[in-house]
Amino acid sequence: MSLKSMLMKKMIGSQMKGMPKDQQEAILAAVEKNPELFQNISADIKAEMKKGKDQMAATFAVMPKYKEELQRAMGQPKR
Repeated sequence: MSLKSMLMKKMIGSQMKGMPKDQQEAILAAVEKNPELFQNISADIKAEMKKGKDQMAATFAVMPKYKEELQRAMGQPKR
């Protein structure tokens, strides 16, 4: 495991305190499988925050754009 992926895993883990361990592991596996997707999501959220939205509003604005890709990354069927 590279230093970058180890740091990413640590950072993401700290953001998921209180989340069930199996869900944490599923998210971490998805990030490791497709880090570019999560980097793109992060960049879009930051761009929304620069427009004046708080983190939650920015996240809710961005996530629908990536819904199908996230479902594939998490191994969930489309709804």
